[in-house]
Amino acid sequence: MEAVREPGISVIMPVYKVEKYVGKAIESILSQTMSDFEFIIVDDGTPDRSGEICDEYAAKDSRIQVIHKENGGAPSARNRAIDIARGKYFYFMDSDDWAEPSMLEDMYRLAEEHGAQLVVTGYYIDTYYGDGDTEKYTQLQTAEDAVYETQEAFRESAYTLFDRNLLYTPWNKLYRSSYLQENGLRFPETWMDDFPFNLSVVREVESVVVSSKAYYHFMRARAESETAKYRSNLYEKREEEHDWMLDLYRYWNIRNDAARAASMEMVFRRYAERIVGCIENVTNPNCTLSSKERKAEIRRILENPRVSEALSHARPKSAYMRLMLLPVKWKNVTLCYAEGIFISAVKRRHVKTFAKLKANR
Repeated sequence: MEAVREPGISVIMPVYKVEKYVGKAIESILSQTMSDFEFIIVDDGTPDRSGEICDEYAAKDSRIQVIHKENGGAPSARNRAIDIARGKYFYFMDSDDWAEPSMLEDMYRLAEEHGAQLVVTGYYIDTYYGDGDTEKYTQLQTAEDAVYETQEAFRESAYTLFDRNLLYTPWNKLYRSSYLQENGLRFPETWMDDFPFNLSVVREVESVVVSSKAYYHFMRARAESETAKYRSNLYEKREEEHDWMLDLYRYWNIRNDAARAASMEMVFRRYAERIVGCIENVTNPNCTLSSKERKAEIRRILENPRVSEALSHARPKSAYMRLMLLPVKWKNVTLCYAEGIFISAVKRRHVKTFAKLKANR
């Protein structure tokens, strides 16, 4: 019996309630200049027509395989695909975004040229505002071209990639499948699965290529859906994230003094900046807490010794963030409450302005 040929890349995409966007996502993959891939789409029990749309594309292109399963979340859908994927490399796509035509070919070439376990590229954040999907603000996230051939070299420079938000998401990366399989790496089936997954990937990685080119267009949630979200456990999640980052850098134990200092400054600054987001979350119009309860929650955040520790090490880069962190540094609940209301209002009413402020924080 003839062996089934291994495709160059397994493209993996979970699908759930994206009937308006999934066609564009699929077509952006089918239009890639590289044709040597399999496309595994996992219908995660979507209640709309997304699954049917995927089946229609599969009927026209043999590279597409659609799996229909009960709803379990994006990480469970990705893991289901990983279990059957045959590609030398894995690429993870989101079903409401799109990719430029040369993405797979360029990432594959870089991986093969350098024997990389991980390829990291730039990407675009497209934030829509105004009426409909016609107006958008596009932000470029990228870093300089680099090739890291040892763990030490990568670990000493990783803080620059964290700083530019290039190591958190899966869709600006190509992963060597054997590296994931040999290390038993899967997406944890919890909220914010991308972050811990990628931290587990970089924990032991040895060969990494970074490309300054950007290919992927991340479609940031429209204003009406983005600001409607209030997450009651956001602060606890940010605390957990901070623990993960501290654990990673303790494990790495970077010996170069300058690289270690720069890395830890990034970790503490990242945490401090997200404290501002937690305060804004508490003042979200959809938060069910009373005004008194909101202020009590802000006080609880400010009195955490880790906040003071982070502020003592962090060096905010923008005037905006330095200003936003002043009430936090002063532990002034009233000012923090007013600040949260202000940020929430800008986020709702001036989407483009908020996107620019966030991009330059």
